[in-house]
Amino acid sequence: MLRILTAFATAGLGVAVFLWLSLPLPWLLGPIFFCLAAALIGLPLGSIGPLNEAMRTVLGVAVGATLTPAVLMSFPSMWSTLIFVPVMTAVIGLVGVPYFRRLWGYDFATAYYGSMPGGLQDMLVFGEEAGGNVRSLSLIHATRVLVIVVALPFILKSVWNADLTNPPGDPLTSLPWQELAIMVACAIVGWQGAKRIGMFGASILGPLIVTTVVTLAGGLHHRPPAEAIWAAQFFIGLTIGAKYAGITMAEVRRDLAAGVGFCGVLIVLTVIFAETIYQLGLAPGMETLLAFAPGGQAELTVLALIVGADMAFVVAHHVLRIFSVILGAPIAARVLRLGKR
Repeated sequence: MLRILTAFATAGLGVAVFLWLSLPLPWLLGPIFFCLAAALIGLPLGSIGPLNEAMRTVLGVAVGATLTPAVLMSFPSMWSTLIFVPVMTAVIGLVGVPYFRRLWGYDFATAYYGSMPGGLQDMLVFGEEAGGNVRSLSLIHATRVLVIVVALPFILKSVWNADLTNPPGDPLTSLPWQELAIMVACAIVGWQGAKRIGMFGASILGPLIVTTVVTLAGGLHHRPPAEAIWAAQFFIGLTIGAKYAGITMAEVRRDLAAGVGFCGVLIVLTVIFAETIYQLGLAPGMETLLAFAPGGQAELTVLALIVGADMAFVVAHHVLRIFSVILGAPIAARVLRLGKR
């Protein structure tokens, strides 16, 4: 309980300071920075797993509510950029494995699953089964999400002058209570249903699918209220920062440094792919960057909502990336390992 209360107080202080200084994304970046700082000085931090997961359902509902018939009709036109997703994933693996093995001396399993831009929980499960170092994988992936999520707002602001102060939804008091009730039902049914069948990213994709069906049927006409999306940002930020709890200086010197260095590699690869797609005239620059940035699905969904990006485009590419990694990573790792024998 002390760890949880410390994390909540630290995250709340981060929000307050970011709001006071008028810094971007206070509900997301405030908790990330302050929880990270608290972890590095040794404060005990903890989080409530089920509550954190429940708050992610808000993002699934928010995306599903934007998928109107007109938006879904645009999906076939995305094929020309979707084909770049597995290519970029393969390139990341080809660069990442030698980076972690030769520069930092990690074993093959840790190097492979540390380089894959998939979900944190999935990569930890696969990495542990393959004999990798779970603690190192956790720190490397937490660092990946942290650096990408922190860097993107500044890139969006400096290159496209994106307005990061936009409310992500309408105020709670302006929405019909009937639609609020429907959103809650979509979140619970979608989350638990997807979890029951073992769907990856169940807390986001389950509510997204159920909400999309309800929206197409005419049952929803609004996104979740701004207050709910701010709360989701708060818990996402707290969770990312709290993952560094108990970090030692030895881990800072190796795992954190290796993770930060690899983030530099990821940013360069993202810019190359995004610029190629933009120069070919296949998609707008801002949407392309948000769609191909190898951060967390939840965090990038928040950014896309706030800057008013094409949600269908961004989400479609991230779902394909996660899908490609989850299905392809175990197979590719086995093939590469056999090839080394």
